[in-house]
Amino acid sequence: MPKIISPTVEFGALLNQVKQITPEIFTPDGKFQNLMEGRWQQPGTPREFLSPIDGTQLGWMPMLDRETALKAVQAAKKEAAAWASTDLDARREKVQDCLNQLREHVELVGKLLMWEIGKTYKLGFTDIDRAIEGVQWYVDNIEEMLGTRKPLGLVSNIASWNYPHSVLLHAVLVQVLCGNSVIAKTPTDGGFISLSFAFAIARRCGLPVTLVSGGGGELSEVLVKNDAVDCLSFVGGRYNGRNIADALSSEHKRYMLEMEGVNTYGIWDYSDWQSLADQLKKGYDYGKQRCTAYVRFVVQRSLFPEFLETYHTAIKSLKVGNPTLVDNPGDALPDLAFGPVINRTQAEDLDRLYDNALKTGATPIYAGKLDENLFLPGQDMSAYRAPRALVNLPRQSELYFKEPFGPIDSIVLVDRVEELVGEMNISNGALVAAVASDDAKWAARTAREVRAFKVGVNKLRSRGDREEVFGGLGESWKGAFVGGKLLVEAVTEGDAAQPVLGNYPEATLLPEKI
Repeated sequence: MPKIISPTVEFGALLNQVKQITPEIFTPDGKFQNLMEGRWQQPGTPREFLSPIDGTQLGWMPMLDRETALKAVQAAKKEAAAWASTDLDARREKVQDCLNQLREHVELVGKLLMWEIGKTYKLGFTDIDRAIEGVQWYVDNIEEMLGTRKPLGLVSNIASWNYPHSVLLHAVLVQVLCGNSVIAKTPTDGGFISLSFAFAIARRCGLPVTLVSGGGGELSEVLVKNDAVDCLSFVGGRYNGRNIADALSSEHKRYMLEMEGVNTYGIWDYSDWQSLADQLKKGYDYGKQRCTAYVRFVVQRSLFPEFLETYHTAIKSLKVGNPTLVDNPGDALPDLAFGPVINRTQAEDLDRLYDNALKTGATPIYAGKLDENLFLPGQDMSAYRAPRALVNLPRQSELYFKEPFGPIDSIVLVDRVEELVGEMNISNGALVAAVASDDAKWAARTAREVRAFKVGVNKLRSRGDREEVFGGLGESWKGAFVGGKLLVEAVTEGDAAQPVLGNYPEATLLPEKI
């Protein structure tokens, strides 16, 4: 018998729940709107939005033009002064109210994220849960972290689609808690439905949040350079990040620009292969569509046979398929490693990078195949790709210096420690890295030579939650670091004698403990 879409995640039923709980998001004829000037309005120019799960239409994104977005920015700025003068206890109470209401709907948001950005239910639930519990930590600890610091004013947020709640919504609610008004752009590639739902709840709770949709080229100038914007928080690719950094070079405003880098895992004099196998499987969460995904393994040449055997065994065990399917209506949702990549265009770009690597001399060592039993008969599978891996990636390959943002691994073999360190630093800075060795002292010493903000020893590192700080070195990050008290400091102004830690053109100011 063919599989069926689980009745618990049928999209039409989920959308009806959204309409019942937050009807203000929609026009009378069911179109999505933007949240601006304190109310839901402006359906803009509707742009069709398709699910990466099976290519079905989920709705129409309400894309704004530049002039309308400028009105939204100016109105958001007007909310800043009154909100900044609001007592901290009152702000905390309103944010707490928002969190309490969001907790009632984590199931709905998690299931929406399956259809919007192709997450498994487990990862969709984790995204909203981490956002809520992360902000709760700030609510509980904000008084000590904030002290006498003052809000900056209006904070603008532009973020990628992969973590719309645990990254974007989390940042927005902390920024508001600190006394700022906020405007955010919905990621064009996905997440606008669940974000609209969450922002509707936040606005009901009296929080000064604005949410707009539109193309990056159309809205970038007003969301980045406009004088009304006092701080910019950006999460995205290096190309767009560099352009924004250039645009801000003459501006005197706070910014946090998180960009991609090649996150590497170095292996030298190592024998704990079962531990590595577990890390390899864990590293494939969401098909490596994460800013902290490890996509390059730098391996001592003499260890390649053991690494290859471990890699094959671990990756072959991963299941890739449609995360909404079950055999029977009452069955639990499938336990998959990951589902689709974000869309067909990204899948085709992964193919292009892979083919380019082969043409320039790389050798494939693993090419997974999709299991048709994990899909509906005849469904659109254009956004799905199984894991692939290459060895001896040449420098003339585009993939050599680029994060694929999808399920492609590359392996570089080295004979000397100096080579290992050099290859791990290939992208001039990264967010995370790891060094594995039976000699823990050697690994710790070598980790200090790797240009990544966080370096694990015999373990993966991630963005982290609550008090854990986060940033990047080199070209992977520009501006203030975030996480823990650093996020509060990034969106507030304090004593001039206490600099905001970050990676700036003139200096990199690191926290004592990462």
